[in-house]
Amino acid sequence: MYVTNQLDNTVSVVDARANRVVATVPAGTAPEGIVVAPDGRHAYIADNGSAEVSVLDTRTNKIVATVPVGKSPSGVDLTPDGRFLYVADGGSNSISVLDTRTNRVIATVPVGTSPVSVVVSRDGAAAYVANAGSGSVSVIDTRTRRAVRVLPAGRSPVGVAVTSDGGSVYVGDEAAASVTVVGTRTGTVTATVPVGEGPLDVALAPDGRSAYVCVLGPGKVTVLEARRHRVSASVSVGPPGTDPFNVAVASSAVYVTEQGASTLTVIDPKTLKIVATIPVGTSPYGVAVSP
Repeated sequence: MYVTNQLDNTVSVVDARANRVVATVPAGTAPEGIVVAPDGRHAYIADNGSAEVSVLDTRTNKIVATVPVGKSPSGVDLTPDGRFLYVADGGSNSISVLDTRTNRVIATVPVGTSPVSVVVSRDGAAAYVANAGSGSVSVIDTRTRRAVRVLPAGRSPVGVAVTSDGGSVYVGDEAAASVTVVGTRTGTVTATVPVGEGPLDVALAPDGRSAYVCVLGPGKVTVLEARRHRVSASVSVGPPGTDPFNVAVASSAVYVTEQGASTLTVIDPKTLKIVATIPVGTSPYGVAVSP
């Protein structure tokens, strides 16, 4: 697992079997979003403060390239083949598209105001961008690299996840204390689920049955039953001030970064019990799991 530490300007490399940090890698300024390539050989880090993407060689744990992008990059995601990286440039109101073979930006796509996260559909056909400042999700056609639709997404959409069939997006609405579910084909809101104060990142389980939401205020992870769009459980990861921020889901574990506590929590998705709390760097932000 890889965790970005926003105030340390580092990435913690975590052994998922031993649940401990095995390396700390210097990155750019204020690293936020991170994603690992499908082949596991590189990780891509959005350095918010230095307006660049750092490319980490996961075999050597060294940064092998830095790529200038737009202002204040935060969220990142890859196409399923790992060929193209989509970067949410919050300060530029745009998405940078990076060719991972050349490590160059090949397109800049205007979207809504203050895009903070982006997710690419499993078939690679579309990228969905949460625009925190304009209360919308922009839909980018990855073939033409143009924004082709705008979906309603509540008041302040922050985290975004897309179902495996591409039929719905789940959006954490920080201002409304809820998750908005939007049908991608109809462009309409199908559910609004209250989850608690300050929902941020959202991630779907590999089987699509559950969605996991970081809820900043009470320091918990809210679990949604995806088919019925209702809260099925919640897991406390600490008292208020723990600040769960980002979540990644694998088949055997749920990983949550806690900015206030400077920890990474590991949750068993079957029992919803915490199995490990791992000290990482200061103010951990993003988390990504190697394939």
